[in-house]
Amino acid sequence: MHLPVLLQEVMECLKLASGDVVLDATLGGGGHAAQCLEKIGPRGKLIAVDRDPEAIKNAKKRLSEFKSRIVWVNDNFRHVGDILRIAGVDKVNGAIFDLGVSSSQIDEAERGFSFLKDGPLDMRFSDSQDMSACGVVNNFSKDELAEIIREYGEERHAGLVAGGIVRARAKKRIETTKELTSVILAAVGRKYRKVRLHPAARTFQALRIYVNDELDSARVGVHEAIGSLAAGARICVISFHSLEDRIIKNLFKDAAREEKIKIITKKPIIPGRDEIRTNSRARSAKLRCAERV
Repeated sequence: MHLPVLLQEVMECLKLASGDVVLDATLGGGGHAAQCLEKIGPRGKLIAVDRDPEAIKNAKKRLSEFKSRIVWVNDNFRHVGDILRIAGVDKVNGAIFDLGVSSSQIDEAERGFSFLKDGPLDMRFSDSQDMSACGVVNNFSKDELAEIIREYGEERHAGLVAGGIVRARAKKRIETTKELTSVILAAVGRKYRKVRLHPAARTFQALRIYVNDELDSARVGVHEAIGSLAAGARICVISFHSLEDRIIKNLFKDAAREEKIKIITKKPIIPGRDEIRTNSRARSAKLRCAERV
């Protein structure tokens, strides 16, 4: 079951009204979208964006009762400006970005996002993308792999992981998540004996971010969304790790200095104990909100 993160907090921040036009740049399971549609009523409009065609397909079923009020867009949210122009929308009254990978993507072994499930080493948000995690792992040099794992996974032992990958692939091409996880465990498992985090977590995060160009997409997409907000409209961005949160924090600061927005959340909003107890994947979420001036 899809559980939208920080749902109540997002809705309180957005302050939507009947007839509003809202951008949901990361549709996912449609949890935030459903609440937005309830708030904006029959005269409102939702621009529902996701680069994953499966997310669009599933959300169409979940939100079928609202279909006349939704513009469906299967695209990368970094193209927000073009998306809104094509949809005939000049300004929006609210925008949501729920960054990172969705629960459904993690739970589907065949997508290759999870080190706990065996599947093909893919990690693409859309199969229209050429590059997959398998291609990166088997074709990039040791130095290139180490840089990716260090920069996007903040993995202290990136060199050891990269070395382990290069040695393993010399014997046999690494094609599944289970094979990659085994390589990582052999390379750095002992370094994580006293740490709760799984030894493969940071490497899988790094590969996913790199393959999908997540950080630059967030930087470009949120910047364009800020420019598309009507006066008084608010933007909410949920991030799940320090790299994303730092980008959003700095984007908001820069826009505030240029007097484009005022920052509503001086510190990010985080989930309460009850939400984390219900949905453990919410534990690292941080919500930042700003308002167009």
